[in-house]
Formats: sequence, C-alpha cells, structure tokens
Amino acid sequence: MTMSMRPIKRYIKSLIEKDLLPYELLEERLILVPSSRRRLMRLRNRFMGERCFIIGNGPSLNHNDLGKLEGEYSFGVNSIFYKYYDQGFRPTFYVVEDTNVMEDRHDEIDAFDCEYRFFPKNYRKYIKSHGDKTYFFNMNEGFYIPESPNFEKPRFSRDASRRVYCGQSVTIINLQLAYYLGFSTVYLIGMDFSYKIPDSVIKEGHSTLLSTEDDVNHFHPDYFGAGKRWNDPKLHNVRKSYQLAKLIYEFDGRNVYNATFGGELDIFERRDYDSLFGDRRESMPGATA
Repeated sequence: MTMSMRPIKRYIKSLIEKDLLPYELLEERLILVPSSRRRLMRLRNRFMGERCFIIGNGPSLNHNDLGKLEGEYSFGVNSIFYKYYDQGFRPTFYVVEDTNVMEDRHDEIDAFDCEYRFFPKNYRKYIKSHGDKTYFFNMNEGFYIPESPNFEKPRFSRDASRRVYCGQSVTIINLQLAYYLGFSTVYLIGMDFSYKIPDSVIKEGHSTLLSTEDDVNHFHPDYFGAGKRWNDPKLHNVRKSYQLAKLIYEFDGRNVYNATFGGELDIFERRDYDSLFGDRRESMPGATA
C-alpha cells in the first residue's frame, strides 16, 4: 500500500514555518539524490580571468555569426541544438533548467554532446549518457514556491558546487555557473527580453502555456512550436534577477555586457558583437603584425 506524501509535505512545511527546519527541505527537491559536488568543486575558477558568451534564444540570435565563437567559451541552453542541426554549432557548456523542456525533449537533450553539460540533479532519470562531461548540480527552487519566504526573491550562489538558485530564466543559472568557473567578462547575446503570448496558446495550470502554432519568440519556429509547453516568461522577475547578478559581478571586479542585436534588455552596458573579434594581438603591448 502506498501512503500519500501530502500529509508528510504539509508537516514539513509547518516545521519550516516555525523555523524548526531549514528552508532547503522545501526549496530543494530530492534532497537524498546525489549531485556531482566533488567533481564540480574541481571546476571552481578553472577559467579564471577568461571571457565567455552566454547565448539566449531570441529571434535576434539569427543575426549573430556563431562561427565567430569558434575558440571562445560559450553557454548554450535548452533547444540550442537547432543551431547545431542548421550550422554545426556547439557551445562549450550546455545547460537545461526548465522542467517542460526536459520532459518534452529529453531524448534530444541527452543526445546533445558538448564539452561540459550541466543539469539539475532532479533530471538524472532523463540523462542516460552521464560520462565525464555531465555534471548534476543542486537546484534551489525557492524563487518558484509560493510557500517559501524566498518566493520571487532573487538570490545568487557563489558556490555552484553546493547549490544554484533559480531566478525565472536559465540565464540566471548560467551567470552563477560562469561566476563559479571564474569567468571575468560575460557577453550576453540573443537576449531580446521581449515576448509575445499569442491568443492561440492554451493555458495549463498557473503558468504553463501550450503552443498551437510556430514560435515567434525564439530563433527557430519549432523551438516552442505547436505541441510544446513553455512557461509564462514573467520578465519583471527576470529583471530582478539580472539586477542582482550585475551587482554581484561588479562587486567582484567582473563585468556582464549585453552584445545582443537590438532587443529590450537595458540593464547591462551594451557592446557590439562583431567588434569583439578583432585580432587581439593588436591590443597587446609590443605586438607586431
């Protein structure tokens, strides 16, 4: 006989509300499922002082020549594999946060090979090809849990081996990972920071949307096209998380720049994408042609 877990969960919540248990028991699912903490610890500051590109999936990404990222460090997320199908592009790091994306596309996600792959430990059951390239981190979901005192409050982890905080966008996860890996300069591309929710979408539950037509919000029409689920973007919450990440980076003498073509993201200082790939030797003292 299987006993319902609901009374147990209610009991745990009551203890948390009385400050008798840590909030992590509510905010971090599958507390007994192991993460890759020891292996993640070996990655700390591995890329100290380097620069990286965090790739968003807005329509503006189609204006970026991703071939220029050859030899650069880059983070790709979710269905970035469409760019591999079309152009042969692979990011250095690959990350998925969204439950809908993982549940709907886990076979393609599992098959997508990159030098480093980061997933919440919640998704171990979907990822069969673990190997040395795959790392599972502890994901804190307090940002999404109404019962948590941290509901919709941005937080930033400086130690991704312990936990990474959600913040309404997988980009927030990437910014924490990039910080932990030691990158000193981060360029955001494909971050259009604007969404259109078509009248044709079907709402499922509190914030899940089901598409019935081509996706106009991403670089590929099938990204969240007909039959795929996605979440209400809640850009006001993304903004809060971006503002915190900007402060954390600046306090540590690091920088995040927005190198997106156009878009509505005004939090980070702008940089021109194409200008970032000149001959670096030209700026080095004593460099010769």
